Amino acid sequence: MAETLFVVKIGGNIIDNPEALQAFLKDFAVVKGHKILIHGGGKIATKIGDQLGVESKYINGRRITDDDTIDIVTMVYGGLVNKKIVAQLQALQTNAIGLTGADANMIPATKRPLKIINGESVDFGWVGDVDHSKFEDQNLKLLIGAGFTPVFAPLTHDGQGHILNTNADTIASTLAVGLSSLYDVRLIYCFEKKGVLEDVNNEDSVIRNINKEKYEQLLAENKLFEGILPKIDNAFDAINAGVKEVLIGHAADLVKNTTEATEGTLITR
Repeated sequence: MAETLFVVKIGGNIIDNPEALQAFLKDFAVVKGHKILIHGGGKIATKIGDQLGVESKYINGRRITDDDTIDIVTMVYGGLVNKKIVAQLQALQTNAIGLTGADANMIPATKRPLKIINGESVDFGWVGDVDHSKFEDQNLKLLIGAGFTPVFAPLTHDGQGHILNTNADTIASTLAVGLSSLYDVRLIYCFEKKGVLEDVNNEDSVIRNINKEKYEQLLAENKLFEGILPKIDNAFDAINAGVKEVLIGHAADLVKNTTEATEGTLITR
């Protein structure tokens, strides 16, 4: 029987709140067994960029990562945010090691091609798209087997010497899929909601279980708010590629969500 591995992604709203982040890391530290943490960047890169005179540019809510911006996000995500999290976990007796997708060639990616948006060609710059099939699992398995807890920043590389800014949800899904042949993986997306809500205005309307059939029903009835759809799509992509379970839930419920008595939304086949 395969060992269990928890792949945990923490969202930017928690990263932006030092008290919430500290509480989450205390919970993450007490989770038993093998685990990986993937963190987003939050608003810190924008704040540091403003201080350095580098304006943040967005199209449809997605950051344009030009030459100056990739330097900022590399420093902030791979340095400031990642190493602060690692240091806090070390203080909590969790032997964390900070990583990007460039380290040990773990997550190769390709620079996103030009996209047509509203009839115009848009260059997102140094943004990476990940191919699950190119994920290198053996080096990460060595680290996990040696007792380390990997902590990934949302950065990959293109094999040509360039760091790429990459969506943290996608990195979490890639790691979960890539390791699903070695472990029983539960992928856990932690954010500021209790789970997938049937009524966006009612925090207690959590849908406890969603399979493909239930998802299609919810879509047909327009019961899901738009912001949650990419997370659910990511979840089903992971499950279809071999991940055992995906859980979407509140960061404060992490410990319970590593047990059978889950609090959030459990997504299965």
